[in-house]
Amino acid sequence: MKRYLFIVWLAVLAFALDASACTTMLVTKGASKDGSVFVAHSDDGEMGDPRMVYVPAKDYEPGTLRPVYFDANSVGERPAFHGESIHRYVGKSRSEAYDEPNLPQSLPLGFIPQVEHTYAYFDGGYGIMNEHQLMFGECTDGAKVQAEPVPGKLIFYSAELSRVALDRCTTAREAVELIGHLIETYGYYGTGETLPVGDPNEGWVIEMAPSPEGTGGLWVAKKVPDGEVFVAANEFRIREVDPDDPDMLFSSNLHAVAEAAGWWKPEDGKLDWLRTVSEGEYSHPYYSLRRVWRLMDRLSPSSNFSPWVEDGFTKAYPFSVKPDEKVDVRGVMSLYRDYYQGTEFDQSKGLTAGPFGCPYRYPGPMDAGNDTGDPHAKLKGAWERTISIYRCDYSYVCQGRSRLPDPIGGVCWFGPNEPLSTCYVPFYAGVTNISKAYYTCDTERFDLDSAWWVFNFVANWAGLKFCYIIEDIQQKQSEFETALVDGIQHMDGQAAEIYKENPEKARQLLTTYCETQADQIVKDWWSFAGLLIAKYSDGYVNEPGKMAQEVGYPKAWYDLCEWTNGPTSYAPPVQAVPGM
Repeated sequence: MKRYLFIVWLAVLAFALDASACTTMLVTKGASKDGSVFVAHSDDGEMGDPRMVYVPAKDYEPGTLRPVYFDANSVGERPAFHGESIHRYVGKSRSEAYDEPNLPQSLPLGFIPQVEHTYAYFDGGYGIMNEHQLMFGECTDGAKVQAEPVPGKLIFYSAELSRVALDRCTTAREAVELIGHLIETYGYYGTGETLPVGDPNEGWVIEMAPSPEGTGGLWVAKKVPDGEVFVAANEFRIREVDPDDPDMLFSSNLHAVAEAAGWWKPEDGKLDWLRTVSEGEYSHPYYSLRRVWRLMDRLSPSSNFSPWVEDGFTKAYPFSVKPDEKVDVRGVMSLYRDYYQGTEFDQSKGLTAGPFGCPYRYPGPMDAGNDTGDPHAKLKGAWERTISIYRCDYSYVCQGRSRLPDPIGGVCWFGPNEPLSTCYVPFYAGVTNISKAYYTCDTERFDLDSAWWVFNFVANWAGLKFCYIIEDIQQKQSEFETALVDGIQHMDGQAAEIYKENPEKARQLLTTYCETQADQIVKDWWSFAGLLIAKYSDGYVNEPGKMAQEVGYPKAWYDLCEWTNGPTSYAPPVQAVPGM
């Protein structure tokens, strides 16, 4: 058994950096300024599938079976199931946006009984939000076991689990219980996973891992205390499993399987979920924990959380934290735009940030590719892993509001590409369609009609002269997002009045409003991109009446570079005398 587990673990090490490495959080009702529940997520992939797709509600005949599809986020691409990273699913069973007849159709791993009516939802790399304000976040975690999919035996990964829950659940607890049942009944493959699950009233976190026995799967869930905020970043966050805690649920065979695998024994006391099923962080020390520290420190500065801990199994950061000040939607967006600015880990500082303080850090063959738990790992160096990272497919902030009917109360604020330079656009949970630009994207081909490509272009352009261009971006973000937040507040009241008399008419109004706003943002961001091209052409700062401003480089950069060795006289440079 131990040899088998070690071999499986090596597979995890090889896969670790290829998995989506995300940051996720859940803000409870009592921790937000207006009584909203927020669930947020950044899908930090590598040129994957960044589309947001609307999946409509459907009715089915009794006895219908629902196909369960393979997901490349789990163990990488598997041609046998037609599973590709840039096409998360191809077929007709979800949405017309996924119907691409010229591509190989996705093949199911198995089937489960279908319900007679499914709910509409927004889909991404993982399920996002449904019409009843049920919301999901996600992050991938390292686990001791990584299982391959087995048709008919191990058919579920977290992505499909979230979609099935959005299909048929209205509350967070109901979703957690369904996911647990599906894991135990139909089997779980892939990586470890953390899924925050929220509804307009409460929030839960469910974490899962494959079983070393090759069947079923292991899971544990915990309710987030009201008034607190949960954060996670590619490492399990649930620790002691307490059978007497009414706000904790877990797989029926968890203790038995852990004991049989030699991971835990009764005399150890309460089972520590993180220690039992994982090796802690992956990639390198603080790959996960630095982000957890930063978010908790920004939420609760009075707690004086230290950025330095003894190891990847630290208990220095609690499951959730009470914020010093309650959070609103713009505040959550701000948290996702963090690159440790103003701290000792500020990625806009240092030689690699270049002359203009760019916080992007591009990986290469020198970078780590294994878990910190690997006893043979000898890391020569590492970059800090920031919250906003250049290789982000999309991020979002889902907002659930119990004071409003579900179609109006639920809003998904969606931002294509990296959080730092995107603009978050609202989509009401009650819409019946979304802007085509947001479900149009192939990362292999530049496309002027794609929302993702315009935000990706501006982000890459910002890298040319970051400390200048980021100020332009922030000004534009503030302008647009302030107007969008104000617009939602106005539309809430208008739609709520119409909803009382005619719910369908209200949904039509919300759909038209969201499509119009989203299309306008894409149009305006392309115009903004053109302005940036002209303003920073050829290394100058160009403005009407003040063209070709020679700003050069910051003084600190002149001191570091070869500028001082340039030709300042006609005499040849003085050669150093050997030994002197």
